[in-house]
Amino acid sequence: MWRVWLIFDPRRALVGLFTFLLVLALMIHFILLSTDRFNWIEGPRSAKAAKVQQMSPMPSAPPAAAQAK
Repeated sequence: MWRVWLIFDPRRALVGLFTFLLVLALMIHFILLSTDRFNWIEGPRSAKAAKVQQMSPMPSAPPAAAQAK
């Protein structure tokens, strides 16, 4: 394992690792903030905005005998 650190500069590798982990953590937190369930800053959106309109049912299909004619 010590030979790996002869190839990579430890300071650059650790700075790169911490930068990557910081960007990953920020991205995960912003994704969670964009959801309704996990938005701990604003709380859930109002029920009116999240309410989905009810869809009307499709008309029933004609009987199979009528389609054969």
